[in-house]
Amino acid sequence: MVNWVSNMVVLKCPVCGGDVTVEDDALPGELVEHECGAQLEVVKNGDKLSLKLAEQVGEDWGE
Repeated sequence: MVNWVSNMVVLKCPVCGGDVTVEDDALPGELVEHECGAQLEVVKNGDKLSLKLAEQVGEDWGE
């Protein structure tokens, strides 16, 4: 569900279900952090925005 708040869009956190406010012109792949501590990635499907848990990239020690 998407609720619009003047140039902002309110999306649901896929981790805790809380409201996450992002700009309505957010780019796919943009990262946001929710108050629950989850790192979230903006996903665009057609003209709709949603959030998914961001992929955790581990350190590469040249292995």
